[in-house]
Amino acid sequence: MKLFTTPLKKSLLISLLGLSAFNYTCAQTAPATTANAWPTHPINLIVPFTAGSATDVLARVFAEKLGAKLGQPVIVDNRVGAGGTIGTSIVAKSPADGYTLLVVSAGHVVNPVLYTKLNYQLKDLTAVSPLGTQPNVLVVSPKSGIKSIKELVARASSVPDGLTFGSAGVGSATHTNAEKFVHGLKLKATHVPYKGTPQMLMDVTGGNVDFAFGPVVSALSLIKDGKITALAVSSEKRISALPNVPTAAEAGYPQGQFNFWIGMLAPAQTPKAITDRLNKEIMSIMDQPDVMARFDNLGALPFKLSASEFEHFINEEAISLGDVMRKANVTLD
Repeated sequence: MKLFTTPLKKSLLISLLGLSAFNYTCAQTAPATTANAWPTHPINLIVPFTAGSATDVLARVFAEKLGAKLGQPVIVDNRVGAGGTIGTSIVAKSPADGYTLLVVSAGHVVNPVLYTKLNYQLKDLTAVSPLGTQPNVLVVSPKSGIKSIKELVARASSVPDGLTFGSAGVGSATHTNAEKFVHGLKLKATHVPYKGTPQMLMDVTGGNVDFAFGPVVSALSLIKDGKITALAVSSEKRISALPNVPTAAEAGYPQGQFNFWIGMLAPAQTPKAITDRLNKEIMSIMDQPDVMARFDNLGALPFKLSASEFEHFINEEAISLGDVMRKANVTLD
């Protein structure tokens, strides 16, 4: 009996060891194999803001180019509502396989301050790449007669009930920029949120709200047509699309300065090989002459970071911009 069982046990042991080694090898190589094969079908790029918004416009600039580089269509899908949290939640809960991506703006990092009952956390998403920065422009209706920030501030002080300011939604980058300006100067002003940038700007043209910080990409045509008046841009330097419009800091009001960034995220645990490839392709797209020209026309600026650098940047923004909204005492639940 002993002579029979010893070889059998040895054979079984060898088989089991071989199977374990095979399983270990598969476990180690599967993610790399998946990443190398990716993508094999269309990619869904969710934009949690309205079509025509600054976030949407830049997302579409990159979607077409990225599709050509990856060999699969990148389809923009607008999932609007609740300050971008509806679309963001969809991506946060999607499989981490590189087929569902998200484009957000600076307002993304303040949502955990505004919505204490969010069904996702910032850590449920991982950074892929910035797509650029889109300076806001402080605008008023020509009917107001206001020609500068100084005049706007004086008007706010002279009106008993203060002024009204619009935004593309509570917690949006346009809202955060305005709150930074209003509370930094201790102005009397009431927030009027809209469902998107286009509606907000239309109400500025009609004088239904007194002022707003709108993305240059969305406001530019209205400014050129004389339907709204540009007082200052939120960027550190003047932009080529509006060369005669000073920066807020130049005008003496650094409280209006704001970095309106736009970037791509993916579900947490998305293979690094996929996020790194996306980052590499996006950086190369940003250098294409026609994209650079498109940026100039939109008033947008290139913004280049690796995926890991962008992750660090987002974490820093969550601290600084979250503090702005806390001081403004803005909450939604």
